[in-house]
Amino acid sequence: MDSFLFTSESVTEGHPDKLCDQISDAILDACLEQDPDSKVDCETCVKSNLLTIIGEITTKANVDYETIVRATCRKIGYLSDEIGLDADACKVLVNIHQQSPEIAETVHGNLTKKPEEIGAGDQGLMFGYATDETPELMPLSHLLANKLAARLAELRKTGVCPWLRPDGKTEVVVEYKKEGGAVVPIRVHTILISTQHDESVTNDRLEKELKEHLISAVVPAEYLDGETILRFNPLRRFVIGGPRESAGMTGRKIIVDTYGGWGGHGGGAFSGKDPSKVHRSGAYVARQAAKSVVAAGVARRCLVQVSYAIGIAEPLSVFVDSYGTGKVGDREIMKMVRDNFDFRPGMIAVDLDLKRGGCFRYEKTAVYGHFGRDDDPDFTWELVKPLKVE
Repeated sequence: MDSFLFTSESVTEGHPDKLCDQISDAILDACLEQDPDSKVDCETCVKSNLLTIIGEITTKANVDYETIVRATCRKIGYLSDEIGLDADACKVLVNIHQQSPEIAETVHGNLTKKPEEIGAGDQGLMFGYATDETPELMPLSHLLANKLAARLAELRKTGVCPWLRPDGKTEVVVEYKKEGGAVVPIRVHTILISTQHDESVTNDRLEKELKEHLISAVVPAEYLDGETILRFNPLRRFVIGGPRESAGMTGRKIIVDTYGGWGGHGGGAFSGKDPSKVHRSGAYVARQAAKSVVAAGVARRCLVQVSYAIGIAEPLSVFVDSYGTGKVGDREIMKMVRDNFDFRPGMIAVDLDLKRGGCFRYEKTAVYGHFGRDDDPDFTWELVKPLKVE
């Protein structure tokens, strides 16, 4: 049997890049909660005890950016310089300006355009992907990497492993076989865990407790065997972490955010962007389209690409690839997709309720993946849409 290895990675909520993603989306939540028409493009960067918020925001909301920054850091667990950042003592710089009047006029007519008329907030291309290898219709390698990272944070916050600290990474290698154009996971080949820890914890204790409380709780037994390789903290010591050790920026973990290297990626980040930014909303509707195709049994695996020009509502192109797994041809699948999904930015925001913020709606998306979260109703793009076929 021919097989191959494929690797995906993830990071915890305390990773410096993910800290920045969560801050940017927390600011987006705050703006949309008060003003659903807010236009937000917010970037965050961090190093040591300095956090900087930059970007373009036009909103009627009254938002205290510094308070949001500190609250987000505190919630993640950055409470002292020793851990990696002191949420209450770090320096916060804010440099926010309003959206360019040229963009505002062209894209949404200064909020006068109807949803069906609103143009794309930028040019670009976005991808959605789905595969039948898991119930979530996500790649197993990526799903496990995200779940392991989320479990690390859970073990730390619940006190099961109190020696854990916020920063960490996971990496999962899965052995696959091909069935035509579909991919089928055979086994987990390797699991790599790199996690920040208290200086008092020994490597033996770290490995023992993570095997017991992390691996066995996340990875289905059917994918583990005596040959699965488990690697913990290749550095042997990972005490200094977070922004104290590495700089972080919004939008540097776009593969973690999407499909772990499977499918495709247009290059645009999601966090800190309101739904008029098609890098976010276009990727969301493309995922829903691909997932709906696979869920309907039309194909076992599906990739949907959509592209836009700034200020224009209709997409420049829509592309579908079923990797040869379709029960009908890709041209017919593409017609199903075009007939069942409205790719105009304003209508995506309406159909997926993307202008609703608050209650950590977008902040939740900023860590452990934007897709495959079927159990959370806020992830409206994960809802399978029944396909109407002529």
